[in-house]
Amino acid sequence: MESAKNECPPNLATEAVMVQSEQMPEGSETVYGYDFNKGLDYHKLLQTYKYSGFQATNFGLAVDEINKMIECKKKPVPAEVIAEHGKIAHDGREKTNCTIFLGFTSNMISSGVRETIRFLVQHKMVDVVVTTAGGVEEDFIKCLAPTYIGDFNKYPGAELRKKGINRIGNLLVPNDNYCKFEDWLMPILNQVLKEQNEQNINWTPSKLIHRLGKEINHPDSVYYWAYKNNIPVFSPALTDGSLGDMLYFHSYRNPGLRLDIVEDIRLLNSQAVYAQNTGMIIIGGGLMKHHICNANLMRNGADFSIFMNTSTEYDGSDSGARPDEAISWGKIRLSATPVKIYGEASLLFPLLVAETFVLNAPRIDTSCDKDIEKKNSSVIQ
Repeated sequence: MESAKNECPPNLATEAVMVQSEQMPEGSETVYGYDFNKGLDYHKLLQTYKYSGFQATNFGLAVDEINKMIECKKKPVPAEVIAEHGKIAHDGREKTNCTIFLGFTSNMISSGVRETIRFLVQHKMVDVVVTTAGGVEEDFIKCLAPTYIGDFNKYPGAELRKKGINRIGNLLVPNDNYCKFEDWLMPILNQVLKEQNEQNINWTPSKLIHRLGKEINHPDSVYYWAYKNNIPVFSPALTDGSLGDMLYFHSYRNPGLRLDIVEDIRLLNSQAVYAQNTGMIIIGGGLMKHHICNANLMRNGADFSIFMNTSTEYDGSDSGARPDEAISWGKIRLSATPVKIYGEASLLFPLLVAETFVLNAPRIDTSCDKDIEKKNSSVIQ
């Protein structure tokens, strides 16, 4: 019997396995990762993400996209635009060549990502903020009392309920924190109602958030810096959270306060309509994501876009929708190069900011801020 080693493989198998490759397209990049033999350099490590593949590559592309926003923002507004419309935008702020919208869900403020967001607002690196009710109230509550690290599995919900402790993932928030929030908030709502009645002020969610940022007067607060820097914060579902609870209770104790959402939608859409260019950075999904995207529909789409969340599109949700779907609606421009990172933001967003905004941030010393009596205090007296 002839030895098997002298047999040739079937032609079908050979043709299937040994398919001839075509030339790779010109400009194709080679896959590589960071070489730790060269020492530890976190900046260079993150720079290699773009060439590593999978979501690391999307991270690198997102870095490029945000840097495009930043470079566009640095450019002067065209002279012909200034000549025709002046230097001041419709909302009273100086015009910028790229209006950057930042959106995030409430869990980002509950987590340590809050400090990253505060940095962006503090240094005027974003122009418009959109978030949920929890994304507003949790910031103020953290100025009044701390949130604690817990565990996803260690503490049964029934046990926590008996102890008056609330769980946000693996974070723990004592219910007393919300009682302190009520004690702080109610006198402000009383004053806001008085001004509505006596001064005919038409309060909106964004105006109320602006006022609360002034009242908290604390450098740890995202919305303190939004107030200081006149950055509008929109929360179209402001009643969906503890703030809504407080407004509900206040409506019985001292009825009559009104919040006008129509004025806010005009103001938000105008931020996009009158912008020279726009960029969207959206962390998470849901209402705030669509609110930003829909505002940019009014100008036939954003020029630059980053989505970051863990949701997928198979169920048709807006949270999971990829940027390509937004292009179909006119919420992102046809010429844009948007990026979605499939990943959890507490891991990735601080790194993304470190590789983009931080490298372009001015150095600002706030240690002598005369508006703050107790900069490092965790409790507002």
